[in-house]
Amino acid sequence: IILDPVLHEKLDDFFRKITMPAPTGSQNTKWADGIRGCASLIVVTAHVCRSLAPFLTRPALGPESPPVVLQLPILRCFLMGRASVAVFAIMSGYVNALKPVRQTRSGQTQEALVSIARSAYRRTGRFLLPVAMATLLSWLICQFGAYKLAKVVDSQWIRDTSPPPSTSFAAAFSDLFHNLVSTWTDGTNVYDPIQWTMAFLLRGSMLIYYTLFATAFIQPRYRLAVYAAMEAYYWWLGDSLIGINIFAGMIMAELTYSPEVQESIESRPLVTGILSSCSILLGVLATSYPEDHAEWAHWSSSMLTLGKYIFPAGAEFARFYPGLGAQLVCFGVMFNRTARNLFSSSWPCFLGKVSFGVYLTHAPLIRTVLTWALYGMSARPPWPGNDEHGNPLPQPWTPLTSPWVAAVAIPLWYVLLYRVAMLWVGHVDPLCARITSWVEERIWKEESRSEKQAMQA
Repeated sequence: IILDPVLHEKLDDFFRKITMPAPTGSQNTKWADGIRGCASLIVVTAHVCRSLAPFLTRPALGPESPPVVLQLPILRCFLMGRASVAVFAIMSGYVNALKPVRQTRSGQTQEALVSIARSAYRRTGRFLLPVAMATLLSWLICQFGAYKLAKVVDSQWIRDTSPPPSTSFAAAFSDLFHNLVSTWTDGTNVYDPIQWTMAFLLRGSMLIYYTLFATAFIQPRYRLAVYAAMEAYYWWLGDSLIGINIFAGMIMAELTYSPEVQESIESRPLVTGILSSCSILLGVLATSYPEDHAEWAHWSSSMLTLGKYIFPAGAEFARFYPGLGAQLVCFGVMFNRTARNLFSSSWPCFLGKVSFGVYLTHAPLIRTVLTWALYGMSARPPWPGNDEHGNPLPQPWTPLTSPWVAAVAIPLWYVLLYRVAMLWVGHVDPLCARITSWVEERIWKEESRSEKQAMQA
């Protein structure tokens, strides 16, 4: 390739077409929305599989058993929800840092500080209000007994995430208040357990704004070094969920506006194309790491051995590998034009538009509509009586009606889920945004006026 100038020129033209640095000036973040939308779809699929086929989280059916197709590396990444949470954190760091980074690089430091302050407030409101409404919805469903069937089906995940109704009217409101608060204090919410991620993502957002504020007057190259040092620090601490991922996203935002990086990529399209493609491939492989029993397959056992050398002591490999893989995928997509165009197309962008609504509504819909469709036509087996010692035997759980029913019901349920998510994005999210804006106007009105006077003086 190096010695043949004609072949080198053809390969150079080819990789120049599929690689391109992130655009400067007016930023196109559609690919970020698309990758976030695909991540939300993977979260839903992971919870459906955890409900109906929990063995897919392992690399094989047993220590000496062969794997099924969806347990193989690469293919299983579409069922691994932990990497999706890492993607949410990475995209949060990337998108929230883009505007302040652009402003500071262009000398608009004062405007960047104002933007950071406003964004921090808006981010808080647009986290708290939708999550509270989703908890309220699940609380109402629970109190009206809609989770009754979910408590007796043969899916442990569905049973464990389905709370019983409160014992009294007063207790119901007490339980609601407790869970609205505990969602943000210790990450527990019995009405929607998957909301444990919200507190971490909100804290990560505040860490983004703190860091942007503290580095607003630093030269770009040193600011990039600060981000890299912070990622290394959280890597050493073992914060595989948020710390390492948000700073990876902030590094991506800084590289987006780096003229040196863009010039280097444009001048070396062959190298960039190969490296970005390898980054995506290695990232997908890393996200395939199983949640448990990694020793059951040769490929995951090798990753288990490697992890002992590259991860800090006491690290949870089942979270570090998805986080590392998500970073490799996001970096690879950012520097690969073909991948960015793929994630910027209409369907991924649609998934990204409704991703927050999908995340907040899919678990209650699993425990109600999907459970009713899959188990509603089955009768719970009768109590088997006592054993030979006179001890009562446990009553069997309600079985799945039929695999054929599941084959029809699950695709229809996905259609319903995204229809509900569209309604959520069309009505609930705008309501939360209006409330946040209304409060912002009351809080910031005098502040903005005095600030303008000070700046004029």
